[in-house]
Amino acid sequence: MGKSSVLLIYTGGTIGMKTDPATGALVPFDFNGIYDEFPSLRRLDVDLDILPFEPIDSSNVEPKLWIKLATIIQEKYNDYDGFVVLHGTDTMSYSSSALSFMLQNLGKAVVFTGSQIPIGVLRTDGRENLITAIEIAAAKEDGRSVVPEVSLYFQNRLFRANRTQKFSAEELSAFASFNYPALADVGVGIHYRYGVIAKPEGVFSVDTSVSNEVAIVKVFPGLTEPLLRTMLSAEGLRGVILETYGAGNAPTFGWFIRTLEEAIRRGVHIINITQCASGSVNMDIYETGRRLQDIGVISGRDMTTEAALTKMMCMLGRAYTHEEFVGVMKRPVRGEMTEE
Repeated sequence: MGKSSVLLIYTGGTIGMKTDPATGALVPFDFNGIYDEFPSLRRLDVDLDILPFEPIDSSNVEPKLWIKLATIIQEKYNDYDGFVVLHGTDTMSYSSSALSFMLQNLGKAVVFTGSQIPIGVLRTDGRENLITAIEIAAAKEDGRSVVPEVSLYFQNRLFRANRTQKFSAEELSAFASFNYPALADVGVGIHYRYGVIAKPEGVFSVDTSVSNEVAIVKVFPGLTEPLLRTMLSAEGLRGVILETYGAGNAPTFGWFIRTLEEAIRRGVHIINITQCASGSVNMDIYETGRRLQDIGVISGRDMTTEAALTKMMCMLGRAYTHEEFVGVMKRPVRGEMTEE
């Protein structure tokens, strides 16, 4: 059996920086010289090609980057056994979640990774993240990819991408998947949890339709009617992620419910997501949740905000009827939420 082939796509981020020996300043790392910088990569026995983008700070990421990534993977899908995307950490969960909804019936690994410390710094976490992400993307058993889904690898753990959140600005283990187990744990070896890894179904296809006419509204003590009404009256608004308390609870003030209901009647879709890092929305438990349910707010159950937002953006971009959209938002399409 020949070597596995992997396409490494560099979009920017901390992982792509190194120290200029002349000035001591951080400058972009040239990934075309990756074997010279990290000769240990040769021991992976992987055919590695590099596709560097013009570096972008992840704070400036927009849907056009997601579309570009999905299009490249579609074009190169038959040329490689797996893909690694190097991305800034701040919006990595958004981008990787979006890719999971754009890439349909994926049969190969697409692994996102990055670092908290620039790859050119001596004690960088980027070296291990990069090497292991490549190894995972290249991994095959019986001729098939071991992890045929969009995943995120960081600091010894591989996660389903659309279950992740960045929870620390300083720790090297910056990402977590609070509501779904890791797909693999990495120590001396890579230990895959086969029972929780997605199984490919159907023929691979890509849908890059996306709408950014969405907003996130976070409920907080002191939220006023004029502010909520202003946010929900934004021109062109089609969807809202409503971040509520606990198991999906929100104020029961008449003006609050009425303002949401008016928006829903205008055709704005509202998805209820908990502000808690762990746990799920359950709008059947308390009166506050039931009132939201009664006016047509959709339960996002245990989706992350990142997954809910990018799923909504992708589904709004498709030609669904109102009923079809509600149905697809209520059920998992890429393992982004737990089955009822």
